[in-house]
Amino acid sequence: MPWFLYLIECSDGSVYTGIATDVQARYDKHTSGTGARYTRSRKPVRLLASFELADRSSASRAEYRVKQLTPAQKWELASGARTLESVLPVAEEAAPADSADA
Repeated sequence: MPWFLYLIECSDGSVYTGIATDVQARYDKHTSGTGARYTRSRKPVRLLASFELADRSSASRAEYRVKQLTPAQKWELASGARTLESVLPVAEEAAPADSADA
């Protein structure tokens, strides 16, 4: 089942970052006041962007990385000026197999 990282613009101009399997249902919880504590005090204005990830683990790692960004960088990500891939660490490449010369 895919998971999504999502960005919400809040009434104070900040960008909230979260993960969910159903972004619209989670956004509805935020707007109704039953979402995260952060969005209860800073009312959601609109859903800025969402990004599909393979599983909860990769979504959680992506969420952690995005939360490390500056507010300006989060806005760049939301607008498409920055890609999610540019925020995530580069996966280690597998070492090339040794080939013995016979």
